[in-house]
Amino acid sequence: MDALVLEGGGMRGVFTTGVLDAFMKHDVHFRYIVGVSAGACNGLSYASWQPGRAHFSNIELFERYDYLSIRHLIQQGSIFDTKLLYERMPEYIYPYDYDTYFNSGIIFEQVVTNCRTGRAEYLSEHSGNSRRLLAICQATSSLPYVAKIQYVDDIPYLDGGIVDSIPVERALKQGYQKPLVVLTRNRGYRKTMKDRRMPRLFYSQYPRLRVALSHRNSVYNAQLEEVERMEDEGLITVIRPEKPIVVDRLEKNIQKLEDLYQEGFALGERYCTQNQ
Repeated sequence: MDALVLEGGGMRGVFTTGVLDAFMKHDVHFRYIVGVSAGACNGLSYASWQPGRAHFSNIELFERYDYLSIRHLIQQGSIFDTKLLYERMPEYIYPYDYDTYFNSGIIFEQVVTNCRTGRAEYLSEHSGNSRRLLAICQATSSLPYVAKIQYVDDIPYLDGGIVDSIPVERALKQGYQKPLVVLTRNRGYRKTMKDRRMPRLFYSQYPRLRVALSHRNSVYNAQLEEVERMEDEGLITVIRPEKPIVVDRLEKNIQKLEDLYQEGFALGERYCTQNQ
């Protein structure tokens, strides 16, 4: 396989977790991966070839530690427990296999939004710097309003989904043909909220970021339309939930998360068996 594109979606990313665990079960590899937010985080456990690790972090760890709460927002500046997710988890609770990742030969890019320019950037780390790799992962997952701006190489970044939620164009521009795209919404879904100008109280020092946030809904809907067009024309392959999602971006219902994971695993297995 050549290229894999992973959408974000917060806790809806458990669908992607299931798909990727099915890929590992069937020994399906990709040379290039580009992921956004939760898609990037799940993709990292795939790139290190650790089946079950993303399931553990998204569901079992969540059930045990409840790492999503207003308390963390007050204490750490993020609605997620960042110390747990980016320090204790990869180092002690379920150690990340950096050796496998850095020796895999996979080109892995994570989408971030540059707060100064309001544009998407595609960061990678393959030199062996584990701290920088985690910093990029935290940056791509830093949701606006409920997470701190993160700095990588002294540049301020937020969630890549602000500008490029489905980076299929990035994969195509890198020269990969017919990438496989994993989405976390069913076909036909569109955001119904209209774009609004940002109140001045948010990110006043980053005017271009404010512009990007003001157009976020229409940009995402346009990407969904383009993905469906490319899919219909046979330019890409898409795996997505087959029914409307009942899991919210910040979902805390464990059974809903497990059900969505199982749907992703089943559809990932179906893809593997049909393309062997």
